[in-house]
Amino acid sequence: MADTKPGAAVIPAPGQPRPSRHEDVYFSASDGLRLHAADYGRHDPATRGRLPVVCLPGLTRNTRDFHDLALILSRDDKAPRRVVSFDYRGRGRSGWDKDPSRYTIIVEAEDVLSGMAALGLEHAIFIGTSRGGLIMHVLAAMRPAVMTAGVLNDIGPVIEGAGLAQIKAYLSRTPRPKTWEEAAQILAGAHSKSFPALTDADWADFARAIYVEKAGKLVPDYDPALLDGLKGVDLNTPLPTLWPQFEGLGTMPLMALRGEHSTLLSDQTLTEMKTRVPLLQTVTIPGHGHAPILHLSGIPQILRDFFASVDKQRRH
Repeated sequence: MADTKPGAAVIPAPGQPRPSRHEDVYFSASDGLRLHAADYGRHDPATRGRLPVVCLPGLTRNTRDFHDLALILSRDDKAPRRVVSFDYRGRGRSGWDKDPSRYTIIVEAEDVLSGMAALGLEHAIFIGTSRGGLIMHVLAAMRPAVMTAGVLNDIGPVIEGAGLAQIKAYLSRTPRPKTWEEAAQILAGAHSKSFPALTDADWADFARAIYVEKAGKLVPDYDPALLDGLKGVDLNTPLPTLWPQFEGLGTMPLMALRGEHSTLLSDQTLTEMKTRVPLLQTVTIPGHGHAPILHLSGIPQILRDFFASVDKQRRH
């Protein structure tokens, strides 16, 4: 059962804008850990009857990555949708696990299912960024019926070792900022070559999604023990692939987004994905790396068009 932070959502009067706020929802994992989700449009009658959208973030990321996209989708004039994004255990507003060995994709997939049950979501369109897309691969084998359609954001069944090495190096070596301005500058310095499309304002927003202020200091918004799992990864040997699970995802409407400068999802893998699942829709996002920021560069309209095609297929 879920509990919500009161007063976060408002039902609009006819002709008024959709709600600009969301509900912070808390629920229990199967092991009792308290987990968090952000729920947009839950009480808006205009979202009823449409497939909701479930958003799954990357390795160390949180629900704030999807906030702007969720506002766009839940307040859409023509087809507003309920949008739910999840903080995995050890991230954002979810509790930290006392046993870091449980920071795994399988456990996190189970947590997503617990959250969907608590929120009354039987099935949804899924958007998975990076690790979130890997969780979708696991759900394809574990509980495929919960996914009516899916969007893989810069992730596929093959993870490039070079891209994972970059993520590992960034997470372990990035200096800690003292101010929000410095945080934006650090992020731009580390990623601007991969994300030339971003403006100074975008980097400032990016910082607010990644860092949180605790005891007067800016720190990444995740349990540091989460990175223990990366220490044992041998990047000199090929990483395991997930082709059977990907082909399981291919039984539903599926889209893959790739950042133009991504080092985690290669052009070769994207081509092979299209070969194995011919109905896969693929879009390369110019000016973005790993992973495209979903409320920028026209991506919301790409997603809305895909969702509309899913709705049309369901009606027929």
